[in-house]
Amino acid sequence: MLVTRPELQAMPLCRLLEAQGASTLRLPAVEIKALGDRRALAMRLGELESFDVIIFTSANAVRFGASFLDQKRDLTLAAIGPATARALNQAGYRVAIQPPDSFDTEGLLEHPKLEHVGGRRILMIKGGDGRQMLQQELVRRGATVVSADVYERAPAIPGAAALTAVQERFAAGEMHVVTATSLEVGRNLLQLATPELRCEFERAHWVVPGERIASGLRELGLQAPIVQARSAEDQDLVAALIRWRTSVSGA
Repeated sequence: MLVTRPELQAMPLCRLLEAQGASTLRLPAVEIKALGDRRALAMRLGELESFDVIIFTSANAVRFGASFLDQKRDLTLAAIGPATARALNQAGYRVAIQPPDSFDTEGLLEHPKLEHVGGRRILMIKGGDGRQMLQQELVRRGATVVSADVYERAPAIPGAAALTAVQERFAAGEMHVVTATSLEVGRNLLQLATPELRCEFERAHWVVPGERIASGLRELGLQAPIVQARSAEDQDLVAALIRWRTSVSGA
């Protein structure tokens, strides 16, 4: 199985897959990098107590932005998905607003505490190139939204040897599944593939978190079979693969 998450996030997924008997190979399609002048950003944000809600949009937002909280424990924090909430909990902070039944922007917007936000000030700590839907909808609902971009995703540029190694594993029949936990990951993966590797990708099954990513990959021209997971959480990706393998084997 080809695991394409950024390097630091790939290992937990690889361990879960290997515990199920899968053989894994890592090829990060995205690199995560700190963004901007942190001191200047802190000055621009001012007193965090002036915000009614502070939203972290990802675990990477916590990784690069939790330090702005400055150990203040009485702030109202929101998280998109359990991975983001866990990252905040591990950093010592309590999450007050979290989607109960989903793992995305749409789920967070359904939370009762974000339904009526007219006149409220909301801080979003996020990546520099993420979806704009959350901010746009909160503004439409009447909130004043301030964005703090603390990291950026850049396309990974693997060497020729790495791509050759991946192609050889596919050609030897050792790789049958490709993971793409975001549309950006999938797009970068398709762009960096050699013509030969692209052919191998079309013969593999792709595992993605939900219909939006699947549709986006189809728009990019991918024709390979797609297995949809409930979310980008590691355990959901593994569960989707187990369901697929069970259906294929007829067990």
